[in-house]
Formats: sequence, structure tokens, C-alpha cells
Amino acid sequence: MMKLALCTDVLADLPYPRMLDKVKGYGIDAVEMTAGGWGARKHCNTQELLAGGEAARKNYLAELDRRGMRITALNTSCNPLWPSETGKQYSESMYDCAKLAGLLGVKKIAAMAGLPAGNATDTTPNWISSTISWPAFMAPAYEYQWKVTVEWWRSFAAHCEKCGVEQIAIEPFPGTLVWSAGTLLKLRQAVGPIIGANLDPSHLMILGADPIAAARALKGCIYHVHGKDARIERGLADVDGLPEPLPVTDTAERVWNYVAVGCGKDLQWWKEFFSVLSMQGYAGDVSLEMEDMTMSVEAGLQTSIDALNATISK
Repeated sequence: MMKLALCTDVLADLPYPRMLDKVKGYGIDAVEMTAGGWGARKHCNTQELLAGGEAARKNYLAELDRRGMRITALNTSCNPLWPSETGKQYSESMYDCAKLAGLLGVKKIAAMAGLPAGNATDTTPNWISSTISWPAFMAPAYEYQWKVTVEWWRSFAAHCEKCGVEQIAIEPFPGTLVWSAGTLLKLRQAVGPIIGANLDPSHLMILGADPIAAARALKGCIYHVHGKDARIERGLADVDGLPEPLPVTDTAERVWNYVAVGCGKDLQWWKEFFSVLSMQGYAGDVSLEMEDMTMSVEAGLQTSIDALNATISK
């Protein structure tokens, strides 16, 4: 049975106990919190919880227990493959996140695959999204990127297993090496079944893919689902296509935007999406990630919660 959860970075201005009360007030009992990577990490201070010992972690979990709540996943999305000091720090934060997850009894972490540079001497991540046929240097660059990525993820997966983490839910995301169902399956085949998908339909929508078809292709390896919508803006995408480099804050000018659930795809579509997920055997949490900049946080959360409660397969 699917249940609703919430990615809590949208409530980053609230301290941990007040955030839990707010989420509980929405009728939601599960939270996904950033504990590594580039997230806010306001509600899960990994270094403090690791350094504070068992007592600190016990007190932390007690806040959840007294409200009848739980952690659905710790999120550590970032680019650990960036050949830079920042990339190194991201990588270290992911390792720490996995360690903390094990100590808290959290069996699942959510992440992104990351993106390396195009060769061993480059320092700029390079997303090859069109073709490797031309120019001629593209194919070796792509092969190098997959080699680096697989090596890093094999090492990290082994670390997660030692920590007691059972599932790594990777979010296919534009600008990373795993951006589609096919690339997720490629990494899973190379690393092992600890790797699965965090299926966020919004990221597939903005690439012109069908999340429902992707859900069928990913049968058996969907470990997590984000409840998040996107809208291709009428007329604008017809001119230049779907690639969109404008900042997400320029909502009026962008060819697509992240929107509250139900403001992109209608509820009939969402009912089919969750029905197909159920048919593929998924019965986990649907973690609402609210990133609509066309309305207030409160309006976006309530709109999305109403839509998801009306459509998820319970």
C-alpha cells in the first residue's frame, strides 16, 4: 500500500521538532530528509548525530517516535564525481550519510548518480546528451565517464552494504549520467541490485519521456517515488524545444516549470501513473517534493497533498 511522505527541505525554515509537527498536521507520517550532498540538511545534521553518539541519535529518533512518524529515506543527492574539492566534499558527505542511515536503522538512501568530466585532466562535468558520433572525441569521453561512474558506485555500494543500507534509490536527473530508465538500468547492471530507481516523474516529463512507460521498464527496481509534477508551457517549447538553461526562478520565460502536483498532469494521469506503479509491484512511499515557484509554499504543499491523496494507490 502506497503512503504519502514529504521531502522536508521545503520546510527548512522550521526547526526539526516544529517541522515534524507541521508534517503531522498534514496527515503525513513519513519524512525524507537531506543528510548529505547539496540539500539544506536543516533537519538531519549528520555530523552532529555521528559525533553525538548513541544518546544523540536516540533523542533524535524519539521525536519521531512520540509522533508516530518514521524516516522513509535519507537524501544525499549531489555530484560526487565532480573532479574538484567540492566534489570530494560531496563524496565524503555521501559516505557519512550512509553511515548515519545505518546507525539510525534507515534502510534506504536517495541519491543522484553524478556526472564526471570528459577525461582525466578535465575539471568541468560534461553531460553528453545529443550524440557520441560527432565530434570524434565524444565516444571516448562517454566511455571514460561510465568507467569513472561505475568504479565510484561500486565502492560506495560496498560501503552502504557494510553500513546496513539495503537500497540506494538513484533519481534519474537531467545533467547527470543517469538521466533515464535506460541509464539507470545500465548502472544497476554494472553495480548490482542494491541500485534501484527513485522515480521522479517530473524529470522524465521535461525530457519528453513518459513516466508511465518508464515505470513499466523499471519493474522490480523502483525503490522510491517522488510526487512531483512539471508543466511544459504552452507555445514556448514549440519554438526552441525542451532544453531550458534559464534559472528556475524565471518561471514566466521558461519552456517548462516544476509545479504543484495536478498543475501539470491532470488527476486522471496521476491515477494511471500510480495504478501502473502498483501493477509493477511498487507499494512504497510517495515522497512529495514541492518545488513550485508560481505559488506560495503553503499553497503548493496543500495543492499537492490534495492531489496525491486523491490519486495514490492505497
